[in-house]
Amino acid sequence: MDHQTLDAFPDNFLWGSASAAYQVEGAAKEDGKGESVWDRFVQIPGKTYKGTTGDVAVDHYHRYKEDVALMAEQGLKAYRFSVAWSRIIPDGDGEVNEKGLEFYDKLIDELLAHGIEPVLTLYHWDIPQALQDKYGGWESRQVIEDFTRYADILFQRYNNKVKYWVSLNEQNIFIMLGYRMAAHPPNVVDEKRMYQANHIANLANASVIRRFRELDINGQIGPSFAYGPTYALDSHPLNQLAAENNEAFNAHWWMDVYVFGEYPKVVWKYLERKGLAPAIEEGDMALLKSAKPDFMGLNYYQTATVEHNPIDGVSSGKMNTSGKKGSSEASGLPGVFKTADNPYVEQTDWDWDIDPVGLRIALRRIDSRYNLPIMITENGLGAYDKLEEDGSIHDDYRIDFLRKHVKAVQEAITDGVNVLGYCTWSYTDLLSWLNGYQKRYGFVYVDREELDEKELKRYKKDSYFWYKKVIETNGKEL
Repeated sequence: MDHQTLDAFPDNFLWGSASAAYQVEGAAKEDGKGESVWDRFVQIPGKTYKGTTGDVAVDHYHRYKEDVALMAEQGLKAYRFSVAWSRIIPDGDGEVNEKGLEFYDKLIDELLAHGIEPVLTLYHWDIPQALQDKYGGWESRQVIEDFTRYADILFQRYNNKVKYWVSLNEQNIFIMLGYRMAAHPPNVVDEKRMYQANHIANLANASVIRRFRELDINGQIGPSFAYGPTYALDSHPLNQLAAENNEAFNAHWWMDVYVFGEYPKVVWKYLERKGLAPAIEEGDMALLKSAKPDFMGLNYYQTATVEHNPIDGVSSGKMNTSGKKGSSEASGLPGVFKTADNPYVEQTDWDWDIDPVGLRIALRRIDSRYNLPIMITENGLGAYDKLEEDGSIHDDYRIDFLRKHVKAVQEAITDGVNVLGYCTWSYTDLLSWLNGYQKRYGFVYVDREELDEKELKRYKKDSYFWYKKVIETNGKEL
């Protein structure tokens, strides 16, 4: 619907930005930190752009005060970051590393001292390698107990300091890319193992939320889900059916479990026929039903357009991790759906659809189906940025992208959706998991390249000043 006027953003709206530990911290072997699966995975030749690693990343571990000062100057209301499990418990299930906790003590205190709300993500893809070696990580039910213990430590340490907690970040991504495409750890292509690991991750997520309730933590908790609403390529009934399938397999399969504690019937029956359904043990479904989140975290980057895919059709295609526009290939599930190009939207250099209206649609669909408040935990544009000789970075394309997406959020609020906040991805430039340092997202440019760390100097982009004005006016000036 079109509105003649738009509702104002709420006075307590969380204008934020985000990061992940592995992508920004560096200090991979300092102060007792253990090895994570990403520390190991990036050593495999050809897995990341130019063999990039997070050993140094953008050195946030040593420069967090400088980074928080930039946030404060910009007026940021919230900063979403993740804690590295292997920094807290180096082997995943053993002794607690006090030095690791002290870093997050200092980061959280620094944020609070500047009036910035910490949004703490418990897990952003970096399970300790020791647990992967010991029992297969997310493929063992032992991870439920170990992850809950780790979360319990953080809950009790930061209760009354952290009010917003994210349990799992993008479970759909780390499970599918890790077990279907071997593009993430643990570098596996096995759908049976994928669906079983996913079920165990669901149980771990529920167990952590249940522990949060038992401790009566002063705050709210929910998962962050990477959701791109599905469009049918056209009105052909088979393409419409493919769109329904894609929503069921790539959205409801996760979010229905988070909120309702139930797997979608259409997907479950498909998996049973294929012999892929995960093993359900006594008490599993009761646990899932016991742990409804307080909010749904939404990581939104693009929509998905699909069409009919015959039984002998395409499966996993090629991802664009080079930044060469047009190098991706269609992917899908034979007999269910396959991706198609949307002729009505532009694309980034990494072939991601640019679709601000899709964010409004995502918010509307989540609100309608789950009736939960929504926190936008990631939204941003990965692009090539140029550092000028005078230290300026003119990223008008990013401002245009964010402006249109913020307007879509305001339109959704006017539609009646309860949106708690909007965290851009990312605050500083950072290590893109598979794309190195060439794919930049931040308001703050970090001067480094894949094979040259340089001085890691920070520079404010034009988008930094644009977002500063947005925050100052609570979204009135876009």
